[in-house]
Amino acid sequence: MHNEDSQFAYRDVQLLIDGEWCDAVAGESLPVIDPCTEKTIGSVALARVADLDLALQAASRGFSVWRRMAPLHRAKVLTGAASLLRERSGHIAQLMTLEQGKPLTEARAEIERGAEMCDWMAGETQRIYGRVIPSRTANVTQLVVKEPVGVVAAFTPWNFPLNQIVRKVACALAAGCSIIVKGAEETPASCAELIRAFVDAGVGRGSVNLVFGVPAEISRYLVPHPIVRKISFTGSTAVGKQLAFLAGQHMKLATMELGGHAPTFVFADADIEGAAKTLAAVKYRNAGQTCISPTRFLVERPAFERFVDVFVDTAKAIKVGLGQDPTTQMGPMANSRRIEAMQRLTADAIAKGANLRLGGRRVQREGFFFEPTVFTDVPLDAALMNEEPFGPIAIMNAFDDIEAAIEEGNRLPYGLAAYAFTESAAIARTVADRIESGMVSINHIGLGLPEAPFGGMKESGYGSEGGTEAIEAYLQTRFVTTAGLN
Repeated sequence: MHNEDSQFAYRDVQLLIDGEWCDAVAGESLPVIDPCTEKTIGSVALARVADLDLALQAASRGFSVWRRMAPLHRAKVLTGAASLLRERSGHIAQLMTLEQGKPLTEARAEIERGAEMCDWMAGETQRIYGRVIPSRTANVTQLVVKEPVGVVAAFTPWNFPLNQIVRKVACALAAGCSIIVKGAEETPASCAELIRAFVDAGVGRGSVNLVFGVPAEISRYLVPHPIVRKISFTGSTAVGKQLAFLAGQHMKLATMELGGHAPTFVFADADIEGAAKTLAAVKYRNAGQTCISPTRFLVERPAFERFVDVFVDTAKAIKVGLGQDPTTQMGPMANSRRIEAMQRLTADAIAKGANLRLGGRRVQREGFFFEPTVFTDVPLDAALMNEEPFGPIAIMNAFDDIEAAIEEGNRLPYGLAAYAFTESAAIARTVADRIESGMVSINHIGLGLPEAPFGGMKESGYGSEGGTEAIEAYLQTRFVTTAGLN
C-alpha cells in the first residue's frame, strides 16, 4: 500500500512462521496508522491461537537444530545480519519514520545501534564458558556447563521498534535459543525488516518467528505454554508485573525492562549552559517516548533560573514536524493514546499549581504532535511527579542540599536511569553510590551501548540487555560430575 502523502511504498506486513512469510490462518489483520497524518497506510497480520501453535512448534523444531550450531556459525549469522541492517538502513529508516514518526536521523541511528548489538553478541556467542571444579577425590571430574535455556517468547514496544527487538533476538540466537517475537502492531514493518535481516543472513528455519496480535491474548497463551522456557518483556511496569506474575506461576525465567522516571541532578558547579543544551536535546529525542529519558530535573537553587532559561530557549528552537523532513528535530507522538496522556498530565499539573514555562498544547495540525513542554515548581502530588510521562514534558524543581535531592530521586518505585551534572568528584561519587538506579550517567549521556549493561532495579525490572551480562539471561547452568571412567 502507498501512503498518499509520500512516494515511499509501505507494504502490508505478514507473520514469519517456520521460515515462511505468511498471512494469519484466519486472514485477519489490523490497520497501521501514520502518526503524522492519522491515516491508514497499511495493515499487519493478526495472529490468533492457531498461528501461535504453528509458531510454537516451529520454534521447538528450530531450537533442536539451532542449539547444535557451532558458536562460530552463530557468530557469522549475527555479523551477517548486522551487515544487512547497514546495507538496508535507508529503506528501513523510511519505514520506521513512516509508521512511528521519529526523524530519519534518529531512525538511522537506531538501526546502526541495532547492527552494533548484533556484532557485540557475535563475539559473546564465542565466549560462553563453563569451568572445571577441582574434585575432592581422585578420578572424579566436576564440570559446570552453560547451555541455552530453550524457546524464548519476547514482547516488544513501539517506541524503538528495531532496537528493543534486536537486544532480545541477538542475545537469544547467540546463546543457542530459538525465539518467538511479538512485535508492536503500531510499528510492524521496521520490526519485520529486522527479522528479515536474520533470515537472509542464514538463521535456521524456525529459529526466529514473528507474530503480531492482541497483546494480552498472545501473552496469556505464550507465557504459560510448556514449549516456552523464557520470557523477555520491554514495556510498562503495570504490564510487566502481570507478565512476571504469570511467568512466576509457571516457573519461567524472565527478563523485565520496564518503565522509568529518571531523576536528573544538576549541581551549581556544573557547566550549566552545556548541561541544559545537552539535556534538552536528549529529553525531546523520540518526542520523549524513551524509557531512559531524563524526566525529573532537580537543579541546585543558585543555578535554577539560569538552567531553566537555557533549557527553555533550546527547547523553543526545536523544529517539530514530519520525520521525513531533514530539518525536523522532533516528530509526532506515536498514537492518540499518548496525546491524551500528555493532555491529562498537563491539565493536572496546571490545576495543582505548577508553572508552565513552555508548550503544554497539542500542535494544531493533522497528526499526533505535541509541543515541547517545560514545567517548573511542580508539586509532589501532581501526576507528573509520580507517573512516567513518556512524552515531551520536562519537570524542573529546585533543591537546596544534596540530601533533599537524593531523597527525591529515590522517592519513586522506579529505578531505571539517572543522570547528574557536576564538576565535583565527591558529589559524583555520592550520586553514584546512593541513587537507586540500574544505570547512572554523570556529565554526559552514556547509556544504551551494546557493550554496557542495560536494565533497572526496583519496579523498573530485573535482568540486563547489554554487556557481558545480557547473554547470561538466555543460558542455564548445569553441573555434571563423573567418577570411575578410564
